[in-house]
Amino acid sequence: RVRNTKLYLAAFAAVLGPLSFGFALGYSSPVIPELSKISDPDLRLDSERASWFGSVVTLGAAAGGVLGGYLVDKIGRKLSLMLCSIPYVFGYIVIVSAHNVWMLYFGRMLTGVASGVTSLVVPVYISEVSHPKVRGMLGSCVQLMVVTGILGAYIAGITLKWRWLAVLCSFPSCIMLLFMSFMPETPRFLLNQNKRSEAIASLRFLRGPHADHEWECQQIEASVQEEGLNLSEFKNPSIYRPLLTGVALMFFQQITGINAVMFYAEIIFEDANFKDSRMASVVVSSIQVCFTAVAALIIDKTGRKVLLYISGIIMALSTALFGFYFKMVLPNRNNSSNSDVWFTLNAASPGTESSISWLSVVSLGLFVAGFALGWGPVPWLLISEIFPLKARGISSGACVLTNWVMAFLVTKEFHDFIGFLTSYGTFWLFSAFCCLNVTFTAFYVPETKGQTLEQIEACFRRI
Repeated sequence: RVRNTKLYLAAFAAVLGPLSFGFALGYSSPVIPELSKISDPDLRLDSERASWFGSVVTLGAAAGGVLGGYLVDKIGRKLSLMLCSIPYVFGYIVIVSAHNVWMLYFGRMLTGVASGVTSLVVPVYISEVSHPKVRGMLGSCVQLMVVTGILGAYIAGITLKWRWLAVLCSFPSCIMLLFMSFMPETPRFLLNQNKRSEAIASLRFLRGPHADHEWECQQIEASVQEEGLNLSEFKNPSIYRPLLTGVALMFFQQITGINAVMFYAEIIFEDANFKDSRMASVVVSSIQVCFTAVAALIIDKTGRKVLLYISGIIMALSTALFGFYFKMVLPNRNNSSNSDVWFTLNAASPGTESSISWLSVVSLGLFVAGFALGWGPVPWLLISEIFPLKARGISSGACVLTNWVMAFLVTKEFHDFIGFLTSYGTFWLFSAFCCLNVTFTAFYVPETKGQTLEQIEACFRRI
């Protein structure tokens, strides 16, 4: 067993990127209620502006996914991560100095671009520096840091005004830039660039002086035989099968509705007539952090598919329960076709919401716990494992683009779904998609537990 604390140090430096990513995602939830009540009409967020403020970050992330897919193969994993800090910091500077809603949108877009690059590069970096015994745990730490960032934004948002919260959110990316400057590039990228001596030095840093660096280097070299990727090669099952699997994983992850729920967590609780919506959001986010940590600790023992099964079943049940809650509380208002009903629910059945308001917190808590156990961390881990080295950049870019386009569509249209399908109908639709996730896992998701990246690639070649 290889033990070297420097590997964990490299992983920690990298996951400061997902921490920044989490702060960017969580920023909207405490800020939207605050900006909806301010007196300045240029900055005040009505329901339409709020939906754009919450979702424009996902548009930036989709663009960042495409950019990251290019950068990760051209300039490397390490430098791509270091460059991420620039749009993060500049985006928050724009938000802090904002005088109108367009500056808010632009700042959110920039942090989204950085988040898109981060969400692609960090899983690739960690999977390539890790050895199989800990790759699942370290890969799951990506999602753990994302949800930790979301929780940090929620907690800080209780006491900090929106401009000071933006200042705080810029710190993790600055620390990542500092730490990553001392970390090595991944051995696989270096060998792909014919830099064998640098790859050996990287392995010595990551594995310690007593590991068999030469043997691991030879194993990697055996899979880095053909350089470049032609379009015609996508006819090869070893390339198109993992690509289709990865794209489908990203689609199914977002269609559960997780980002819509997290973006509008406070509004969900306000409209569910919960007395302290901010604290309820913090509780739900804390649950997400705890269960993501549990997933990280057990994923290398249980395997990837088992966690996806458990996660999908829990989410299907909990979203069905949340739909039942709204069906009970809002029997009349839910028939309205007005999409703004989601933001103005004040006429629920008298007394009903106070007697079963706990059900909204329990069902949403279960949903978040279920997502955190499997469909949160596992898809990101799998897309960092299943692609062959020469197709890793473009395939990961396609997956990240799919993820964030779907996140934008679900987040932006969430309150329109509420108006069209009713609130309970929307959550029941999410429940149906969660059932579909379980079916997809059973037939198409490979188990990668305990295998090297080279073994996984060879497995797809044989299919």
